[in-house]
Amino acid sequence: MAKTRMIPAILSLALAAAFVCAQTPRLEPLRLSLPKPLFEGTPQNFKAPNLERPTGKMRPAFLAPSGTVNVARGKPVSSSAAEASVGELEMLTDGEKSGLEGTYVELPPGIQSVTIDLKERCTIYAIVLWHFHKQARVYFDVIVQVADDPDLLTNVRTLFNNDYDNTAGLGAGKELNYVETAEGKLIDAKGVIARYVRLWSNGNNINALNHYVEVEVYGKPAH
Repeated sequence: MAKTRMIPAILSLALAAAFVCAQTPRLEPLRLSLPKPLFEGTPQNFKAPNLERPTGKMRPAFLAPSGTVNVARGKPVSSSAAEASVGELEMLTDGEKSGLEGTYVELPPGIQSVTIDLKERCTIYAIVLWHFHKQARVYFDVIVQVADDPDLLTNVRTLFNNDYDNTAGLGAGKELNYVETAEGKLIDAKGVIARYVRLWSNGNNINALNHYVEVEVYGKPAH
């Protein structure tokens, strides 16, 4: 009788396991198209506070659910600056990330931001951003936030913040400064749902200007 009673329990566990597997999305490496490196190595005597130690290796593959795409491609971009000093804001989402002359946008000195409207709420798994990477630079006070409205008042979440001394007034961040490379900076968004993506910066170790080459937002429309 004990064995007979165990059979339904075993079947229930098997069905529950099958249901969980069916609900769990299949993960696969995110296919990133990276530009050609424009410099090699990290310059000696590189001065920047809280600097991430370069590994000298390629970034490990990032796993995301099957069907994840760049939902920012071709989407509209706005800025805290009245206009870009160099380039056009739409260049941030045009797919061109080589970093050569004529492929980047320059914003005025000081704390500036760019905002991408995904045009619909999306489940976001990763954000990859490229500042100017023709030479090794560190851009300061890099902050990435998402929200449900263009003014970032509703459901605001911070995904990355290396503003360690709260210069931007958005809270002190714990992430490290990093050297720009052709790999870009990949930020794990952990499946957050949002429509707007805002990125902040505050000059770099070479000058006070802010530059962007490309921003990619990997996810799916949230239904």
